[in-house]
Amino acid sequence: MEALLKESLSRGAKITIKNINFKMSEMKINNLFSNIPKKTKHEILEILMEKPNISLERIISQGQATPPGKWLEQKTNEWVILLTGAAKLLFEGETKSRLLQPGDYVYIPTLKRHRVEWTSPKHKTIWLALHFV
Repeated sequence: MEALLKESLSRGAKITIKNINFKMSEMKINNLFSNIPKKTKHEILEILMEKPNISLERIISQGQATPPGKWLEQKTNEWVILLTGAAKLLFEGETKSRLLQPGDYVYIPTLKRHRVEWTSPKHKTIWLALHFV
């Protein structure tokens, strides 16, 4: 996960990172829609769970996008679901971005170059991303 974050930052992304990792044995009930800030200048990435070969994160966006000319290319598989808001993803080799709305999910294979073209500036876009080997 640390390598993924360093890679995102090296590509010009502005991210606020919060590690709210919990011990699986705690059996504590949490809520994906709690502690959402009213304003977000930068995208917020929160690590919810991290174990060998798998991690789960909540991402909060509002008007952020991948910097122009940059591509995301991760060293893990990613399965992401959009919980609230709206976003557009573009995959290398495609000419039209894909609109994601609440409930939409996509699997992004290892090293598949992609970018976030747009997230709603009016509403919080909350993603849940599962990274795995």
